[in-house]
Amino acid sequence: MTSQTDTQGSVTTVYQVTGMSCGHCEGAVSGEISQLPGVSSVTAVASSGEVTVVSAAPLDEAAVRAAVDEAGFELAGTV
Repeated sequence: MTSQTDTQGSVTTVYQVTGMSCGHCEGAVSGEISQLPGVSSVTAVASSGEVTVVSAAPLDEAAVRAAVDEAGFELAGTV
């Protein structure tokens, strides 16, 4: 997992999600991941498939995978 801790103690992780093609897709993925405990920010970009998540601590990849699945997409891994 590629994670980066910033000076404020939060962790930024970039995930690769397949199947996103529009703003609605971005919103669906962002909405599901943002419900995970400790998540403070989610930015999804359909054109690259990248989802950047800022959280208080590293997230359990299984929980992120479940959230992405709930949105109707597939988590390919971390960037």
